[in-house]
Amino acid sequence: MQFTDSHEYIALEGENGRVGISCFGQKELGQIVYLQLPEVGRKVQAGEEVVVLESTKAAADLYAPVSGEVIAINEKLLEEIDLLSRDPEGEGWLFKMRLDDPEETARLLSKQQYENLLG
Repeated sequence: MQFTDSHEYIALEGENGRVGISCFGQKELGQIVYLQLPEVGRKVQAGEEVVVLESTKAAADLYAPVSGEVIAINEKLLEEIDLLSRDPEGEGWLFKMRLDDPEETARLLSKQQYENLLG
């Protein structure tokens, strides 16, 4: 699992990746009450806004950690949004994407680098 400094993660599964919000990012937001997921088939660039989250504390945009195509969304979240609060780095993933260039992941942070960033 690799992270961005804006609290997204990507877990690589071959040339695809499972994307979501980090546990830290989710805790900062608090309980998520609204979610807007991307459309399957959407092409995104690294750093592009892909998901909108609203919590009891704030609204937040989540960005694509790498460039690629959205190939699936976590439909469970549409009925069980609290999965995002209970298990953001597991069952609460947001979408899956096919990476355009796996080399892009080289600029992401390891779990240790991410934890160091958080202090």
